[in-house]
This record gives sequence, structure tokens and C-alpha cells, in this order.
Amino acid sequence: MCIGNSFSWDAVEQELVPLCDEKGVQIEVHNLYYGGCSLQQHAQFLLHDKAAYSHRVCTNEEPRIIKDTITLRQALQDGEYDYISLQQASHDSGIRESYEPWLTMLIDTVRAYQPNARLCWMQTWAYSQDATHSAYPRYHNSQQEMWDSIVVCTKSQINHHQLPIIPCGLAVQYARQTKLGDTMCRDGYHLNYTYGRYTAACVWYEILTGKDVRFNRYKNAEMTSEQRRLSQKSAHKALKMVEKFGL
Repeated sequence: MCIGNSFSWDAVEQELVPLCDEKGVQIEVHNLYYGGCSLQQHAQFLLHDKAAYSHRVCTNEEPRIIKDTITLRQALQDGEYDYISLQQASHDSGIRESYEPWLTMLIDTVRAYQPNARLCWMQTWAYSQDATHSAYPRYHNSQQEMWDSIVVCTKSQINHHQLPIIPCGLAVQYARQTKLGDTMCRDGYHLNYTYGRYTAACVWYEILTGKDVRFNRYKNAEMTSEQRRLSQKSAHKALKMVEKFGL
């Protein structure tokens, strides 16, 4: 289950199930979606027990079902999850002061309700170089500065809690260094519907299945074989390089 926003929508709702289908892996993905939701906003929803989240469920049988709105507490009490991910809103992802005390509050709550789940951190990605997002000036409209800030926050804020990293941000950054270039986003910050979302889903696929995504033949109808290869390579490399980055 993702406690997320539109970035978890990008990462898990479109391409993850088809990747699993190709290898006969049964999966059930839950995404608690609230657009632009920061750690502070998640914590406030929790404190007020607000039914703010669109509950999206993706399975092998049903690609995507949008259920009734739900509270975080209800979701945590609704069955058992193998993995639960937290993430910061993209615009705050490189701002150290935006993480606490909200992150600790959310971690403690998740662990209280789901002690057997593996709690993880989904690392978001830096914006495109030409992004026009209103928060981009925080990083002086620099993709490299934003990415460096995300890495610093991952090391200082997330490693402190010893959360395993789902390095979607690192995979996107590696993909930008290939022939795909700085084209991973459709609007400067959300991933494009072809190889952008596919790259993030490949990271999740390897973590959840333990399988090397480079041997997965699935690609969506809009992708070329070369885009699939580069996306898979970038995701696989990100997972191999997490330790080197100190993440």
C-alpha cells in the first residue's frame, strides 16, 4: 500500500500490474491518493481522522478500481499488507525542515497498526529542467540542485529511521542520462505515460518480486523496444546503486 499522492499514482497504478502479469506474479496494489499530499498533510488527515483519500486498488483481475474515500486509519485496519510506502510531496522532497515531526508520527502509526508490514520510503524524482512548477524556484529552477537536495534528505531524514528505499527518483535520474534524455515527465514533474511511469514501476517490480526486470518482456503499446530496454536498465541500476549512494 502506498500512502501517497500523484507521484505514487505515476509509479504503481499503470504499469506495475502488467509487469507482474507477464511473469505470472499475483499482486494487489493499494494507493491512498490525495493530490500533492505532503507528510504534514498526511499527518493532519490522520490526527483529524479525515476521509480524504481516494482509495485505488489494482489487481491482476481488475487493472484499476477507485473505491469510496477512506481515512488512513481505516486503510491500515483493512487487512494486512506486505509493503507500505511513505513519501514526501515532490515540492518538499528536498526541504529538510518539511519532514519532521510528521514522518515520525506516520511511521509510529503505521507500525502500530501493521507491525508485520515492511515499511518503505518511495523516493520521488527531480523536476524536468524546463519545469514551470510554482515550487521549482525553491531549488533555483535547477534539476541538479533539486536532485542533490532529495539525496541529502534521503540520507539525513530517511536513513535515520532505517527505512528501505524505493529509488524511483534515482531511476528517473539515471534514465535522463540515457538516450531518453530529459523527457521523463509529461508536464515537468509528473512522469509521462509511456517510459516515465514504466521506469518507476520497474523499480517497484524488482523490489516486490525479487526478479530482474531486464528479463521482463512486457512493454506498453506506446513504447519502443529501445525505450523498454533503457527504462529497465535504469531501474535495475538504481536498485544496485542505492547502497553506493548511501541511501
